[in-house]
Amino acid sequence: MKTKAKAVSAKTQARRLIDKLPASASWDDVMQQIYVRQKIEAGLADLNAGRRHSQASIKREFGVA
Repeated sequence: MKTKAKAVSAKTQARRLIDKLPASASWDDVMQQIYVRQKIEAGLADLNAGRRHSQASIKREFGVA
């Protein structure tokens, strides 16, 4: 069952990510956190849209099957 989440702006989400980082965080730390979040959201969007691959098809694609 899917629930409807309240839309939160990217700016608000980025601010939350940054607030969770230690005071000593570098620009690279900030960028890495944003990049990871972006990739996770893109993956979840693909799953929700039905764009998925089986483990067997991925193994075949990379020649490890």
